[in-house]
Amino acid sequence: MIQKNFFLFFILLLAGSCGENQSSGKAEHKLKIAVIPKGTTHVFWRSIHAGAVKAARELDVKVDWQGPQKESDRQQQVSIVQNFISRKMDAIALAPLDSRSLVKVVKDAGKQGIPVIILDSGLDSDDYVSFVATDNYKGGKLCARRLTEVLGESKKVILLRYMEGSASTSNREKGFLDGLKEYAPEADLISSNQYAGATLEKGFQAAQSLLNRFGDVDGIFCPNETSTQAMLRALQTSGRTGKVKLVGFDSNTSLIEGLKNGQIAGLAIQDPFKMGYLAVKTAVQYIQKGTVDQRIDTGVFMATHENMEEEQMRLLLHPPVEKWLDD
Repeated sequence: MIQKNFFLFFILLLAGSCGENQSSGKAEHKLKIAVIPKGTTHVFWRSIHAGAVKAARELDVKVDWQGPQKESDRQQQVSIVQNFISRKMDAIALAPLDSRSLVKVVKDAGKQGIPVIILDSGLDSDDYVSFVATDNYKGGKLCARRLTEVLGESKKVILLRYMEGSASTSNREKGFLDGLKEYAPEADLISSNQYAGATLEKGFQAAQSLLNRFGDVDGIFCPNETSTQAMLRALQTSGRTGKVKLVGFDSNTSLIEGLKNGQIAGLAIQDPFKMGYLAVKTAVQYIQKGTVDQRIDTGVFMATHENMEEEQMRLLLHPPVEKWLDD
């Protein structure tokens, strides 16, 4: 009897040990999703990161977040993608710094059986499984409509562009120009060929130069966070906030304060938290089911002094970044 009981105990112990090995095997094969932004410092990218983390926790997958130090460093972003390919990630979610420079490396990922989700900014290729982003052209037209609403009889307008090669901002700029023709065909576009660049310092210099050159400007559109921030600072330095109507894209603490005190007439607000969340969910869905929507629009909204305290707009202006990144 003692030998029989000992034998049963040994069998149960062995079965438990096998169960532990199987559990650890599952843990070892948890899906790994690389999320590669254009940069890591701006509120927009932190919001994408937070959304990606939320999706990862809900789906029990691992998110590996890494982006270039500068939003102009295309080669570093290419190297990051190559590194994740060599690490055999299960999927990659990428916000391309340049619509052309990342084409080859995205194709390389596909050849290695790694599906790529493009987010935020487009790619001149079809070697990806889904595009999760704002309708940036629509956002640009939304900004044109807002700017024409707040301008008076005189409509001398400046477009300060962001950076060549950035598909998202190029589409915003095109949408703005088309919208300006539609909503204010009498407007005088006095400058549209200057670029702010990827840093706040370069943007500030470009903004100051434009304000010095065109002292009679009535309204200005800037297509992203840094260019809007740079122009706001230049307007503040020259004492022309409020007099010159500024409409921008995206938000941060300073831009929200500018909207609140009337120094900014409007901000086109994306939903980067939702973008990061859906990018990871889409990647997992593709791995598990093999089918996803090719285009997922995450929406764009116009924040103004009048509506910024409404519940939906307040959540968009203040996404729950700290809740997901600082736990």
